[in-house]
Amino acid sequence: MGGRKEDSSGKNKVRIVILRSAIEDLVRGREFYEQQGEGLGDYFEESLAADIDSLRLFAGIHAMAHGYHRILSAKFPYAVYYEIVADQIRVRAVLDCRRDPKRIRSRLRE
Repeated sequence: MGGRKEDSSGKNKVRIVILRSAIEDLVRGREFYEQQGEGLGDYFEESLAADIDSLRLFAGIHAMAHGYHRILSAKFPYAVYYEIVADQIRVRAVLDCRRDPKRIRSRLRE
């Protein structure tokens, strides 16, 4: 179902791979929110990690945007763009939804 695979023991075999570009996005987001208030950067990081981890169960159900599935963060104005390739969920980008849509499209084409 939706990219999720299980073996006979019921353990999840799907892997989440966060590409370097998405890691850089997360670092920039964390730094931005930490500047807004002490501890907010940690909260951002934990929240986005939970959103990404939810893909183990829900990958593939999200709408497509710019050629990727897009999940909106539950707590921050960010979107996680990902694709499903075989038994992998590849997180391509984690972008601020408040940005110019042209910039988002351009970033996803890199």
